[in-house]
Formats: sequence, structure tokens, C-alpha cells
Amino acid sequence: MALSLHEHFKTFAHYNAWANVKIYDACAKLSEAEYLKSRPSFFGSIHATLNHILVGDRSWLARFTGGTSGILALNQELYADFVGLRVARLAEDALIINYVENLDDGALMSWLEYRNMAGEDQADEISILLSHYFNHQTHHRGQAHALLSQTDVPPPQLDLIYYLREHQ
Repeated sequence: MALSLHEHFKTFAHYNAWANVKIYDACAKLSEAEYLKSRPSFFGSIHATLNHILVGDRSWLARFTGGTSGILALNQELYADFVGLRVARLAEDALIINYVENLDDGALMSWLEYRNMAGEDQADEISILLSHYFNHQTHHRGQAHALLSQTDVPPPQLDLIYYLREHQ
């Protein structure tokens, strides 16, 4: 049986939270120096990459819910330390799950008008924006995963299929 659009996005909201726990659990095994170490990458470190994911999530969730995020730049540092970032990540994932679980297929087909980070007016279907939202998280979590592979801590398995098999 095919998933409804709503069930599809609920799956991704829960997968996102699961994958974040996995990557943060692995990063918790790093020394602070290894975690913060400058590495050749788009954001320059594991911490900065994980921070960017939270920046993007907060920006988009504020748009989805009609709130304000306080985000001024895509590289804005929200938390300078791992513990603060991890606590905020867990809280954000709970908000994401709550938001998605309270949608229905009609809301997913509606359009959202918003301003992007450049201040430009945009309008897109919620389902497309949620696809972008979850893809963005996966893309940058993959970058953090690659950076983690440069340490002595083995990166966790984050593939969606493992989440699905674990939660059937």
C-alpha cells in the first residue's frame, strides 16, 4: 500500500530525528578539539556543519509556522559548544515532528509565501518545500558524516532503509 503524502513526510520527520541522534551520538565520542577542528569542507568543521543544519531547520520551520527564527545568516553560530547544540537539536526535531504530524494532505498541497535569506519574495507548495527541507538536512548530515570519517570515530549508518527496517 502506498503512503499518503502526509505519511511520507511523517516518515521523513521521524527519520530525520533518528539520524540526528545517530550522528550526534557518534560526535559525542570525539574530544572537543576533534569536534571543533578545522577541516576542509564547506562550513569548515563538524560543529559548523551541524550548526548549519539547525540554522536551516529553524529558518524553514519559522516560515512554515508563520513565526520568526532570528536567523540572520546561513553560517550563524547558534551554539558554540556541542552540548548546547545537541540539546537544541533534540528540541528542534520534536518541533519538526509536531509540525508535520499536524498537517494533512490538503495543507501539504497549499502554497506558502515567504522571504528567502536574500529578502526576496517567494511562493512554493508546502510539499515541495518539505521535500527541500528534508533533503537539505540529509545533504548536510552527509557532509558531517564524511567529516566524522576523518576521525577515529566510525560514522554511523544513516541510510533511510536502516531507519525503516528498525521501525517496522
